[in-house]
Amino acid sequence: MSFSPNLIVLGEYLAGKFDNREQALADPAWFVHLQLWQRPVNLFTEDSITLFAEQANIVNLDRPYRQRIMRLMWGGGSDGALQVQYYMLKNPSAFTSAGRHPALLETLTVDQLDLLPGCILTIEQTTIATNKHKFTASQPPNTRCCFSYLNQIVQVSLGFDSTETKLNSYDKGIDSDTGKATWGAILGPYCYTKREQY
Repeated sequence: MSFSPNLIVLGEYLAGKFDNREQALADPAWFVHLQLWQRPVNLFTEDSITLFAEQANIVNLDRPYRQRIMRLMWGGGSDGALQVQYYMLKNPSAFTSAGRHPALLETLTVDQLDLLPGCILTIEQTTIATNKHKFTASQPPNTRCCFSYLNQIVQVSLGFDSTETKLNSYDKGIDSDTGKATWGAILGPYCYTKREQY
C-alpha cells in the first residue's frame, strides 16, 4: 500500500534522536535534561509507519524508561486526518535500551504488543512554509488513556506538536481521582530538538 505524503512527512519528522538540552539549561528546576529516541520499526507496514520510543535522563542513559510504540496511520475518515495509536510492550525489559541499540528491535513482533484502546491521538496538520509543516496531536474529547503497570492502573494525558526539527511533548501522568497532573509536562511542554534523523 502506498502511504499519503502527509503520513510520510509525519513519520520523518517524528523519527530521530532528540533532547531538550536548551530547555533543561534554562530552567533546570522544572525540566530534567532528557534524551528521546524514536526509531522506525518494521511493524504494521501494510498501512502504517510505526516507531519505538524510549527516553532517559541524560545522566542515566543506561536506565531508559517510558517505552512505547506509536503507530502512525490514516484515521479512516473522509477528511483524510491522521492518527497515532499507542501500544505497550508485553515484556519491556526485553527491549530496554533499544533506543540506543536498535538491533534489539529486529526481534520485535506484533504479538509482543498490547493495544491501548483509549490511547489514540488525532493529528492536525498546518502548512507553515513551502514544504514545511506543523503536526499537532491531541486526544479526542472525552477519551482516557489508561494502562496497567506494576499492578496499578495508570492514566496519562498524551499530546505533541512537531515540525521538521522540533518536538514539543505535552505528555503527563494523571491522578485518576483528582484529574490533576502528577508528572511530565505540568508547567508546559518538554521542548525537544532533533539531533539525529533516523
